[in-house]
Amino acid sequence: QDRGLRIQTALGVLAPPHLGSPGSSPAPSETSEPFWVRISPQFKAVQPGGSVWLNCSTSCPLPENSSLSTPLQRGQTLSGPGWVSYQLLDVRAWSSEVRCFVTCAGETRGAKAKITAYKRPQSVILEPPLVVGNEYTLRCHVTHVFPVGFLVVTLRRGGRVIYSENLKRYTGSDLANVTLTYTLPARPRDLWKPVTCHARLSLDGLVVRSSSAPITPTVLAWRPAPKALASTSIAAFVAILLVVGAAYLRNRPLVQNQSKERRVSAGRAGGRRNVGQFGEL
Repeated sequence: QDRGLRIQTALGVLAPPHLGSPGSSPAPSETSEPFWVRISPQFKAVQPGGSVWLNCSTSCPLPENSSLSTPLQRGQTLSGPGWVSYQLLDVRAWSSEVRCFVTCAGETRGAKAKITAYKRPQSVILEPPLVVGNEYTLRCHVTHVFPVGFLVVTLRRGGRVIYSENLKRYTGSDLANVTLTYTLPARPRDLWKPVTCHARLSLDGLVVRSSSAPITPTVLAWRPAPKALASTSIAAFVAILLVVGAAYLRNRPLVQNQSKERRVSAGRAGGRRNVGQFGEL
């Protein structure tokens, strides 16, 4: 029995309550109040495909029978005075109810527990905004999450919700990756407001939250405006070059003629040698 108790503790099962343990009332006798039945833990969340131990205990000094009702696959069973521990295997349903029954002096009492299988998202990633025309697209990836049907994905900008989607229409029983894509108008007033993506699993009282790192749209993210400005600047620069080039070409013959006239005049004044030099040009 001692070995069995150590195994339960190693497996994360609560040690069976001992009759007369500190903080509890003395063990009832056969003529005292009706007996009680307890199961622990009453709520347990595990990874899909995982296993769990449940401990069923009673105050009945001489229980006639004990049993467990569950749709889950059963594994080992350990027992001792006033308690029985049951192992449940391959938990995949998002929610399963388990009932423990004990019969004492012809009366049967029970207790129930709930087993939930869930997987917190491995990651929540928000891509930088993709700008197309006057709109920009946000894309959020929620990876390795279960059950998807209880997932809510929300986009927030500056702390305010801009979009939220409930995925209850999905009923798959496996781990899944979810990608949420949302397009909205690109407005200058939204610059510098941080955008975040949030994933929330709501499982009958258990709420699991995960969030992405914030993304802040900046001037550099609004690509169409800079491109248009750059195109306008390039067009203006080319136009200026064309005007300057045309003016240069118009003035060049006049400059050349004036240069020739000065050289001819100089040649006449300096004799044949200068004329000859001019002819070699």
